[in-house]
Amino acid sequence: MTIRILAAIGFGTGCLLLAADPAKQTEPKRDAPKQKVQVTKTQRIDFPPGGTLRFTNSVGVLTVEAWDQPDVEIETIKSSKTDLDAHGREKATHKLDRVRVAAERRGNEVVVTTDFPGHRPFGLPYPLSGEPGFDLEYHVKAPANTRIVADHNLGEVNIDGFDSDIQVKLAQGEILLHLPEDGRYSINAHSDFGSVNSDFSGPEKRTGWLLGHRSVDEDRAAPHKLDLKVKFGDVVILKIRAPKTSETATGAL
Repeated sequence: MTIRILAAIGFGTGCLLLAADPAKQTEPKRDAPKQKVQVTKTQRIDFPPGGTLRFTNSVGVLTVEAWDQPDVEIETIKSSKTDLDAHGREKATHKLDRVRVAAERRGNEVVVTTDFPGHRPFGLPYPLSGEPGFDLEYHVKAPANTRIVADHNLGEVNIDGFDSDIQVKLAQGEILLHLPEDGRYSINAHSDFGSVNSDFSGPEKRTGWLLGHRSVDEDRAAPHKLDLKVKFGDVVILKIRAPKTSETATGAL
């Protein structure tokens, strides 16, 4: 009987020691940190001198910059709008897979086409149809004499450093151009609901809608044309002002 009691006491003591041993205890599970899903793709395409760079059905933030290389570089960044847990990231990855951006050379043009699940039910115009459930950025570099044509859905169109014809049609958002200050352009800029602000001369007036704005500078002798139209949003045209060179000071220090 005594042996059995001692054995029971020994077993109970062992269990207490095991429970007290931190190495034997199971730590509580911690949730993995939430994060966005992001997919980046970059490609370079041969480009004809003075050719056209055309964007069809683009959405999000489109940025096109002039550079001194003869070809076109196109980087796209697709991402989820919010930070997600593991399950949410899996669903977002499948959704981003359905957002496709394809670029190809077609004769004298490079055409960048964006295809994604429709988010404009019943053909409603922006902003009534709401935003897409993802973020998309385009970072594009092209020769400075490239003609640009963009048909953009929702977001921003930023064009920097080009001395060429530029045509942009935007449903909702902002069109922002930075152009060489010594360039000459025939300008037709129009906003149905928004404003037009330009560093280049030209008469500005309100449209038939009280909230609309239009700026026209029809310079027939200008070598390039700007045709900019936005339904809901603004058009901003800024000059890139070249810094003035200062005379070098003479004399020994």
